[in-house]
Amino acid sequence: MNKQKLKDFLDERVLRYETPDFIEQDPVSVPHRFSGKADREIMGFFAATLAWGQRKTIIRNCLKLAEGMDMAPADFIRNHEEGDRSRFLGFVHRTFNDTDLLYFLEFLQHHYRQQDSLETAFSGGGAFSSVEDSLVHFHRAFFSLPYAPERTRKHVATPERKSACKRLNMFLRWMVRPADKGVDFGLWKTIPRDALICPLDTHVHRVTLGLGMIARKQADWQTALELTRFLKELDPEDPVRYDYALFSLGVHEKY
Repeated sequence: MNKQKLKDFLDERVLRYETPDFIEQDPVSVPHRFSGKADREIMGFFAATLAWGQRKTIIRNCLKLAEGMDMAPADFIRNHEEGDRSRFLGFVHRTFNDTDLLYFLEFLQHHYRQQDSLETAFSGGGAFSSVEDSLVHFHRAFFSLPYAPERTRKHVATPERKSACKRLNMFLRWMVRPADKGVDFGLWKTIPRDALICPLDTHVHRVTLGLGMIARKQADWQTALELTRFLKELDPEDPVRYDYALFSLGVHEKY
């Protein structure tokens, strides 16, 4: 398939899948249940963090977290007392457990008591340079508090460990890309959408290898960059919009 035919093929799939119907059974449906900016950031961050395994289970466990926060995530994060975290004891989603969750709550409270948005944890308040630098900065900021559990580090990826950072790139896509299609939110302005990196999971990796869009066999950071460079040839201004088509080809169409 030549590049123009591939672009036409993927453009058609974007139109089919980048719709509110697409999100009904997707983790992004969780932050869509809220209207406040900080509420959407917090629940989007949890939804992205837990986004592995069956999607029904991901959504169910995210809603369990929201219910534990009285369906008011931003208010709970900013104002809860340490003892209130006991309601989350016993929480588990695959290898993410209550030790990890309690630290997530501690970091988020620390951050939101100083800042209005989680965006600054990625930008550090400075000028944007690259998503890679933003992810590295976020990882260092996230684990900057005393007594951060070593085991929790596996749940927050960083390019410094060569990870593809699929879940964080997905979270950034939700926060940065415009809301006009009813899927993403367009809440953040410091990261330009043409700088986003395509989320790379096993489905997207398999599909893009099969379509000849990438050559690397490892699903790592360098492969995510390779894929994004290819997508920029199809749409320089918004390369990550093809994420919907690629993911859905792998999941819905078993391409």
